[in-house]
Amino acid sequence: MAISPPSDLVLDVVNAADPMQVSAAREKLRAVSATKEALVLTASNAGFASAINSFETPESKAGLSRVHASSDHEKIPETYRKFEASVLNTFIQNMMPSETEEVYGKGVAGDFWKGMMSEQMADAMSKKGGIGIAEQVYSQALQRQRNAAPVSAGNEDDKKIAMSMVTEFQRRIFSDTDTKKTQS
Repeated sequence: MAISPPSDLVLDVVNAADPMQVSAAREKLRAVSATKEALVLTASNAGFASAINSFETPESKAGLSRVHASSDHEKIPETYRKFEASVLNTFIQNMMPSETEEVYGKGVAGDFWKGMMSEQMADAMSKKGGIGIAEQVYSQALQRQRNAAPVSAGNEDDKKIAMSMVTEFQRRIFSDTDTKKTQS
């Protein structure tokens, strides 16, 4: 005696349907799911940054997330982070698909929304550590500042000695000039 399990009714319908219609139905379900998730993020006022924060990378799961070079007392200023965000914005805009009229809309308004999306993505990425542009530029600025440091207090004595030597040299020159004038 053979056991004949009942077939899955939904799977039988999908197998019997036209493959193009199945593909179109899947795309509609994905679009509805994405719209629902966007509405939830908007309603909770969480925005794109919370969606980015929820992603876990293999490095973060293993406890190997990137350690920043700056210490607690030497945090990267907001200006450098915003610079990195603007560079990332350019990268992201170039990587986004060009045919996005269904998602963002047509014309100038669609381009505007697409630009806003890439800007938010870049800002969220830079707040999470970015790709190291801000750290690199900030460390170079600090190095330039250290190299152009003013004369320290320890060298103040050397400066006084040099000034007294210049003053003494000027006295000799002027005294020699004065004696020559009186002799002439």
